[in-house]
Amino acid sequence: MLSRTAANLYWTGRYIERADFLARLLDATARLSSLPTTYGGDPTAWSSALIAAGVADAFAAAHGEVTEAAAVAFLTVESSNPSAICNCMEHARSNARAVRTALTRPAWEALNSAWHEVQRLRVQDLSKADIGEFTEAVQRAVAVFDGVAHRTMLRDDAFWFLQLGAAVERADNTARLLDVKYHLLLPRDEPIGGSLDYFQWATILRTVSALTAYLWVYRDAVKPWLVADLLIFNDRMPRSLACCYDTIVELLDYLAAGTGRRGPAHRQAAQIQLQLREGDVKAVFASGLHEFIERFIIDNGRLGGAIAEQFAF
Repeated sequence: MLSRTAANLYWTGRYIERADFLARLLDATARLSSLPTTYGGDPTAWSSALIAAGVADAFAAAHGEVTEAAAVAFLTVESSNPSAICNCMEHARSNARAVRTALTRPAWEALNSAWHEVQRLRVQDLSKADIGEFTEAVQRAVAVFDGVAHRTMLRDDAFWFLQLGAAVERADNTARLLDVKYHLLLPRDEPIGGSLDYFQWATILRTVSALTAYLWVYRDAVKPWLVADLLIFNDRMPRSLACCYDTIVELLDYLAAGTGRRGPAHRQAAQIQLQLREGDVKAVFASGLHEFIERFIIDNGRLGGAIAEQFAF
C-alpha cells in the first residue's frame, strides 16, 4: 500500500473518532451545565470541555472569556478550530475521498451521508435543543460508518490503518477526559479520592458509554478510583486505555505480518501495553493520577509520531 493511502486511511479513522468523542463531550457538558449546583452542576463545565478537547488555548486566543454559546460554536462549527466537529467530518471525508478505491462503496456512502447530515444541521447558534439533535446525529452517523466498515471491508491494510487511527485517537480522548474531570470537577471541600458527586461522575461515564459497564463490573456506587480503574486498566471496556492498546498492538501485528518486519511503533506500543497490563489503580493514585495520565498522553502522542515515521506518512 502507498504511504499516502495509508496516511489518508489512518487520519480518516482519527478524525471520525474525534468527531464522535466531541459529540459525546458536548452532550455530557450540556447536561452538567444544566444541573443545579446542588445536583452536580458545575459553572466551569464548558471550560473543562474545552480543555478535554485540547483546544482551550486556541479558544482563549479567539474569544477570551468562556461562555456557553461561544464554547458550543467553537466545538461544533467554527472554522478557526480545526478540531471542531464539522471540520473533523470534513477532514475525514476529504481523506476518504482521496482513497475511495481503498474503501467499499457502502463504507464511502456511509461516510459521505454522515458528512451531509452534519452539514444539514450546521448552524452557528445552536440552542440547547439543537445541541441534543446535533450530537445525536453525529454519534448515529459515526456508528453507521463504523458498522458498515466492519461488515463490508476486507481485513487487509486498508481496514487496519483505518482502525489504527481510531484506536490511537480513542486512547488520547479517554485519557484527556479522565484527567480533566478529576482535577477540574473535584469539589473544593472534598479530599482527593473522596466521595465525588454521583451525577458528575455518572455523566462522565455516559460520555464514553461506560455507565452500564461500570455497574456490571463493580456493582457499587460510582466512585472515582473505580471509574479510573475501569477507564485505564479494564481491558474489557472498549474505550479504556488498556483495551485501546491491546487493539493497537494487534493492528500493528497484522500490518507487520503483511510486510514481514516490525519497527519502532511496534516496540513503543508493546511497551505501553505492558505498563497498562502490569499497572494497578492503587499505585496510580499513590503516585498521582494526573502525572500518570500526563505521561500517557505524551507517550501516546509519540506513538502517533512513530507510526507516521515507520509507515512514511
